[in-house]
Amino acid sequence: MSTPMHAAHHGCPPGSFPYTIRPGDTLFLLAQRFGTTVAAILALNPGLNPYNLQVGQVICIPGAPPHVCPPGSFAYTIRPGDTLFLLAQRFGTTVAAILALNPGLNPYNLQVGQVICIPGAPPHVCPPGSFAYTIRPGDTLFLLAQRFGTTVAAILALNPGLNPYNLQVGQVICIPTPPTRVCPPGSFPYTIRPGDTLFLLAQRFGTTVAAILALNPGLNPYNLQVGQVICIPGRDDPGFDASGTAQGQGEAGGSSQADGTGGDDGGNEGDGDGEGS
Repeated sequence: MSTPMHAAHHGCPPGSFPYTIRPGDTLFLLAQRFGTTVAAILALNPGLNPYNLQVGQVICIPGAPPHVCPPGSFAYTIRPGDTLFLLAQRFGTTVAAILALNPGLNPYNLQVGQVICIPGAPPHVCPPGSFAYTIRPGDTLFLLAQRFGTTVAAILALNPGLNPYNLQVGQVICIPTPPTRVCPPGSFPYTIRPGDTLFLLAQRFGTTVAAILALNPGLNPYNLQVGQVICIPGRDDPGFDASGTAQGQGEAGGSSQADGTGGDDGGNEGDGDGEGS
């Protein structure tokens, strides 16, 4: 028995186009997305089981293929939580301009996976020496600069037009890659993890808080950032619990400094809502 997979080889009949099934797809959602009906899709795909769609399966959809975005715009795939208002804010345009580019688009019924056109240039690819970062609740440029070992000015230089006082959750920006931390002889690099404090690290690696601070000028012991790299006196002896698993988690609750220097990612971000740059 032939299957709709053959659509990829034989082509879809005139007045239809091929579509590759993605996670979460149903014929009902596809019919809504492309302005057709479940019955019409089934008629084009004999033998298709609507209750057992396979990711990667190719079927035929009635209608014209999705349009290519015109010059001066780019294609965007709707994600959970998207609204035209948020997209307009994120990409520096207006709801009216998005609607003008997408005739028939229902702004109150956006479908996850739906592809629309957005006015403007496509989001830039981050240049060498930087990486893309998606803004999360509580993020500020000040906190991001601390977390990734850079400065607010360096982030702004990589993101022309970025408003540091109006970061949008889901917005993608570029962050400079910090230089590789080289620790002096007689010490080794350590990456801060959730629950770490200088007191616990000093205990774990047989040193003192003062010695760690001496190796890391400017380090704020009360605001350690998860992912931050610091230098620890001594050598990275396998005899120590360098992984910080059982020992680090067990000590975190008992330390008198744990609440002040925990470096918890979510908690620290919450303190920075008022810090723009």
